Amino acid sequence: MYTTRPAVAEDAEVITRFNQAMAMETEGKALDPETLKRGVRRVFDEPTHGQYLVAQNDSGAVVACLMITYEWSDWRDAQVWWIQSVYVDPTHRRKGVFKQLYQAVRDLGEQAGVCGYRLYVERDNARAQQTYEDLGMRRADYLMYEALKG
Repeated sequence: MYTTRPAVAEDAEVITRFNQAMAMETEGKALDPETLKRGVRRVFDEPTHGQYLVAQNDSGAVVACLMITYEWSDWRDAQVWWIQSVYVDPTHRRKGVFKQLYQAVRDLGEQAGVCGYRLYVERDNARAQQTYEDLGMRRADYLMYEALKG
């Protein structure tokens, strides 16, 4: 059995490790550990950037996390929440952990008056795409473009 909760600053170390593992697993990228550590800490220090949720197993160990960031929709006069930095420890996958985290996001969003939820997924990550579709999400009609520094 798993439980979900808002992350606290003491979870920053495991979230950092999970983000490092996720970047390597999904994109083959080794992130700079110090930059990543600062980025995770900043979410706790400056909550306007977002919030983390974590899932714990019965013994209290954090086994999954995700981050919610906020987008203002002037068309809808409400926030859209982006689900990012999703990671479930490999030994806990396919056991409903992400489903519980996603439901926690939806519950929080309902209370906050959120008008929708979005996430992006690697083009070749068919397993994740199927998970999102199984939860009622659908592929958006938009392509994503970016211009990143560095």
